[in-house]
Amino acid sequence: MKTLIRTAVTAAALATVTAACTSSTGGASAPPPKATSLGAIRLVAYSSCDDALSGLREKAAANVTAYGFGGVVPLAVAEDSAATSKARVAATPEHSTTNVHEAGVDEPDLVKTDGNRVITVADGTLRIIDTATRKVTASLKLTEGEGGPGVPADLLVAGDRALVLMRGGDIMYKARSIMPPGDTRYVVVDLAGEPKVLSTIRAQGSYVDARMVGSTVRLVTRSQPEIAFPEPKQNATEADLLKANREAVRSAPVDSWLPKIEITDASGTVTKSSVKCERVSHPADYTGTSMLTVHTVDLAQGVTAAGTDPISLAADGDVVYGTGQSLYVASNPRWWFPVVRPMPIVDDAPADAVAPAVEPTPDDPAVSASADPTVKPTSEAPAPAEPTPTIPPEETEVHRFDITHPGAPAYVASGKVGGRLLNQYSMSEYDGHLRIATTQDSGDEKTSSSTVHVLRADTLARVGEVGGLGKGERIYSVRFIGPIGYCVTFRQVDPLYTLDLRDPAAPKVTGELKITGYSAYLHPGSEGRLIGIGQEASEQGRTLGTQVSLFDVSDPAAPRRLSQLFQKDSGSGAEWNPHAFLYWPKTGLSVIPLNKVNESGALVLQISDAGVKELGMIKHPTQRQEGYSYQPGIERSMVIGDSLWTVSYEGVQVNDLTTLSSQAWIPLR
Repeated sequence: MKTLIRTAVTAAALATVTAACTSSTGGASAPPPKATSLGAIRLVAYSSCDDALSGLREKAAANVTAYGFGGVVPLAVAEDSAATSKARVAATPEHSTTNVHEAGVDEPDLVKTDGNRVITVADGTLRIIDTATRKVTASLKLTEGEGGPGVPADLLVAGDRALVLMRGGDIMYKARSIMPPGDTRYVVVDLAGEPKVLSTIRAQGSYVDARMVGSTVRLVTRSQPEIAFPEPKQNATEADLLKANREAVRSAPVDSWLPKIEITDASGTVTKSSVKCERVSHPADYTGTSMLTVHTVDLAQGVTAAGTDPISLAADGDVVYGTGQSLYVASNPRWWFPVVRPMPIVDDAPADAVAPAVEPTPDDPAVSASADPTVKPTSEAPAPAEPTPTIPPEETEVHRFDITHPGAPAYVASGKVGGRLLNQYSMSEYDGHLRIATTQDSGDEKTSSSTVHVLRADTLARVGEVGGLGKGERIYSVRFIGPIGYCVTFRQVDPLYTLDLRDPAAPKVTGELKITGYSAYLHPGSEGRLIGIGQEASEQGRTLGTQVSLFDVSDPAAPRRLSQLFQKDSGSGAEWNPHAFLYWPKTGLSVIPLNKVNESGALVLQISDAGVKELGMIKHPTQRQEGYSYQPGIERSMVIGDSLWTVSYEGVQVNDLTTLSSQAWIPLR
């Protein structure tokens, strides 16, 4: 849904803020923080395939473990005639769109509407619903055999073209095929008349995210090198496994790293290619174990002879943020989990042989942080300890690309900040600067705190920062609106911080509000209002149920909560997925999915300047299957004309926008 975002405070109001804030939260009385060098990470393109192979082998060999790359890497478009186009615009009812981070930058979601059609994708099938007749007018199965049920997919739509993003499983422990690689497919569909597939793009790796500006989509995938590590021999030591894996890396060809693309056109012709060596870049410091690839698809042109015009980075990434001019890809510090130790191949092993137990995590005190499998024990020393992977520091790398021109994005700059991102809302580009909020957690929750960093957008060099937010807590939500920032941290109570970011070199906290619970998503309301979706909590920090809060942020020095609506023992998908939140500025109508123990539906609210009011609860028809019944959970909602449309896995329901009375049920199963 597109929303007119107004600046919540005026420059005059900000000018009245005094230096009453404490230095622990970065108040005005604190001196500007000293510049901190976190290392050079400017991307450098390889000069040749030999150069690429040498660098990738060296880095990957240094970072491979005894278990491989274990750990977690966390057709021409027919144009309408002028008369037809004018008629379509005139007939299109007023409607909401996907709730996105930046106006004009569309994000993939499981349902899209242009007012005349509702387009959904689930279980590998795309369906088109006519909003006038409220009937499914067409469907297209995009998977074969058993590939349909449960296949996660999202949509982007431009005119009569849709891009279906079908996501394979994420890259987990790929070493020794503990988990299969993801099957990622991007399917271009013609929606005019009977829908048909124009092309299918299979990109090596797993889908990260995508953004669309106009009709041009930038898709980000990540992959690991395709290297076959040798099976462990009987009685192999950790040092033996590590040595064999390093040898496998050092003998792997450059093709093992270069991401592969396979494109099938409408006639069934398959074209295979790989990213060219000269289109691969790398930071000064990189592991060689992960590759990010950005694909470009202009839905107005379809997939041309240039394919997806891919470029790759020898880097990792899991958070994508986009504006009309820039695409940012950020890599959080890796998550670390127990590594499953592979069972050696024993020719004469009995049928009931038991696999070795799971390895301890790096946090296990029994594991020595200094264990080095390459160091041989002395005669008095015990057997060598199990090797422990080095846990990387809490640092986030961010890469910026210019997307203002057709074709592949152009690299602009890279930067690095301390701490971990929460999600894309932790980043915001404004007035030539990137603001980025992170939480630094050293492993001791009592010493964790959060910081808002300000970087130059053209170089991503550090300009300023304000730290010390929520000591002993972590970030639960962030929202930047123009020169103002809002940050919620939580452990037992919810401090809502307001931030003055007008001076990039000296950002500061201007106000703080402490209440129980927290807001997991912040949304701009009317002038001087901020909406929070999250959980109420006890004084001890125990969550109690969904809460919707309305904050008055017109005075940055004194934010206050005007209204709270609480639903005991409940949760909402809008807490972690903003696409699930509907806010209709014209009337203040708001909708969130709500799930309780024995009840699921969509909570309909009226959010005015003064408060939050419950209007009712929409529920989808009870479904019966194999002797039991259940209430479908509503995932999305849309305003189309005078009706409220809600979408669940089982179907789409239409309700009157004013009375909430049911008007139609459209089953999708």
